[in-house]
Amino acid sequence: MAELLAPAGNIEALDAAIGEGADAVYLGLKSFNARLRSSNFAWNQFEAAVHAVHRLGKKIFVTVNTVVEERETERLYRFLAYLEKVGPDGLIIQDFGVLRMVQEFFPSLRLHASTQMNTASARAVNLLSKQGIKRVVLARELGLEEIKQIRANTSAELEVFVHGALCVSESGLCLFSSYLGGKSANRGMCTQACRRFYTADEESGVAPGYYFSPCDLQLIDKIPDLVMAGVDSFKIEGRMKSAEYVGSVTAAYRYMLDHWQQDKKGALATAKRMLATDFARSKTSFWYGFDKASDSEQGTVRGSEEVAQNILNPDQAGGTGIYLGKIERIRTEKDHTLMAMLKGGSYEPDPGDSIRLHRKDDTGRESHKVHITEETENGKWIDIPQGFNIGDEVYLLQTKNMSRRYRHVLPNDLSSYRRQPDARELPVLDLTPLSKNTLASFPAGLYIQVSTISDLFTAQSGQPVRIILELNTETEQDLLIKQTALPISKKQIIISLDPYCSQPVEDHLAETLPALISAGFTVFIVNNPAHIALLKGSGAHCIAGPYLYTFNRWAVSWLENQNIDAFVTPLENSRQNLEATFEPEQRSRVLVNLFAYPSLFRMRFKLPETYRFTYFSDKEGMVFKAISTENGSFVMPDVPFSIVDKLPFIKTAGFSRFLLDFSKTQVRKNQLKQVLSALYKQIPLPDTSRFNWKDGFYSPEKMEEYRQANLRLMQERADKRETQHRGKPRSKSSRNTNPKSIKH
Repeated sequence: MAELLAPAGNIEALDAAIGEGADAVYLGLKSFNARLRSSNFAWNQFEAAVHAVHRLGKKIFVTVNTVVEERETERLYRFLAYLEKVGPDGLIIQDFGVLRMVQEFFPSLRLHASTQMNTASARAVNLLSKQGIKRVVLARELGLEEIKQIRANTSAELEVFVHGALCVSESGLCLFSSYLGGKSANRGMCTQACRRFYTADEESGVAPGYYFSPCDLQLIDKIPDLVMAGVDSFKIEGRMKSAEYVGSVTAAYRYMLDHWQQDKKGALATAKRMLATDFARSKTSFWYGFDKASDSEQGTVRGSEEVAQNILNPDQAGGTGIYLGKIERIRTEKDHTLMAMLKGGSYEPDPGDSIRLHRKDDTGRESHKVHITEETENGKWIDIPQGFNIGDEVYLLQTKNMSRRYRHVLPNDLSSYRRQPDARELPVLDLTPLSKNTLASFPAGLYIQVSTISDLFTAQSGQPVRIILELNTETEQDLLIKQTALPISKKQIIISLDPYCSQPVEDHLAETLPALISAGFTVFIVNNPAHIALLKGSGAHCIAGPYLYTFNRWAVSWLENQNIDAFVTPLENSRQNLEATFEPEQRSRVLVNLFAYPSLFRMRFKLPETYRFTYFSDKEGMVFKAISTENGSFVMPDVPFSIVDKLPFIKTAGFSRFLLDFSKTQVRKNQLKQVLSALYKQIPLPDTSRFNWKDGFYSPEKMEEYRQANLRLMQERADKRETQHRGKPRSKSSRNTNPKSIKH
């Protein structure tokens, strides 16, 4: 019997999920989970939840699905030890470092690969399965036929999302939020850049819209097909959603799973009626039904504009809920309650209804439960939170009459649940010492990465020690079919593989990679677990690319165990974390990215024909560009990431291999010359971004540390001034200006 897995972002949602028949729930604690903005569970609440859910014969999974910086690994170690004691049924993980640490110290913990691990093919599943992963949450952008192919070629458990919000970017590969301010999606801090309002520059003028805000997934009618396909677990998204939402959606999928075999048509009709209270965005089946568009010969997707049209609607606001209108008037009561009158909607909220407010400049959103309403001749007033004004939009999330009381899962008294992470020390992990020939195919010097053969010709004028060539539909044709003449030896070319590897792509690479090796290409940059499996035993040399995230030495160690000795820095990384991860004697194995146009969104589909623009901007005036190809679509910043002027400091730190990445852009000689000139003259390039190189990831803990440090510094300065003041003799003028000494 397939499992129904529901989200539990808080205690009330846990009650609703269990009350409506979920077989299992997944939740996060205060650390290391990809929904840090949800309420999450305190230590005693979580321990109580594990015991209570187990008593009910249900399962409970914990999300540990973020990438981990080196400075956090000891805290991670203590967290895993705590989880081992409490005993949840599984951990949902993204970071290879978590996998490696569990292998070393906590083998009794059951591991599930998060969708953030970007697993979309059978070889990837099997590689992870051999490493101890019991279940894989497949990438969301897969179709039914692809899931069937994976199921036919693996014995590991498979989990798929069936309902809830979608990411427009391929799973685990979004860098947009991180680029905007260090709030990384891979760290649970996503600011939902895809939901934002943008202005596109078209030939006919500017055109505003929500161009990258996807519809919500709904696969209630696909449940019978997925059951027959052998899916083990059906996952509902929504750890940031209300208990009412979790309850209604769980109930609908529970009903469908239990009744479709007896009456498929009737069960579907009933389940859809139960979903009618899901006031989220319009719905899509995403890739389901588009599998026939796959072109297995090229590993690409033809005609995938249809997929994009199925999930993108520029006229659909990025928010969720039923539109209630815009704030037309506001007033402030004597008790400072802010009241608003709405205009433009078809429903007037009542006390107890839940609403969401969106600022008109798209700078903030906030959910609110209505407490006060007032009927007047001119309309209805409702209370709203502070900080909103005329013109802001309001949406209905839930109505009061949709609320249902559920039996509490947790006991009222939590005093007996006292476990917390202890203060144990993480044993030191030493990476494998480098032998004399380890880096023979990875020489010191400058590397340049390009996406076409013509750009390869341009890049060689910069005299790099190696050129990295992206493998795509065009370059594959040039290398294997046309056998285009190359300006340099094949031994000087490294082939970079795309991080998204679906089942059709994997099947195609199974033929393409041996052909490339036979043609003389022997070094590859791998960006997906499937690539590791495909090249294992081939004799080729593998370099871990920036999408096999190495934010800590435990992740590096896991990749070492897959016979990978060299690494490209993740684009989100900081100098501080890079140096903490690799000791000085290990830094020769690292390729440091000095320049790039990072792919902020990577979309599996071609953009619709109606998207007649390349450049677009947000409300802060930042400019981005959208590129659509047969291999997918990409959103990139108009200004590149650059730290070319930091080369002397990076060299002094012991790094000796450096990358200029021109992927997805046409390499012009004058631009290359400008970048190289800045590199060698050690001067900053104008109009560039440092990304996270200096400041690192945004961290609430780090911000609190800074705040406390500033407070201490201010107090120390105040104490110093006071001490100095006390040590000085008082002058007559100072006494007369002292309020206490003035005589009236």
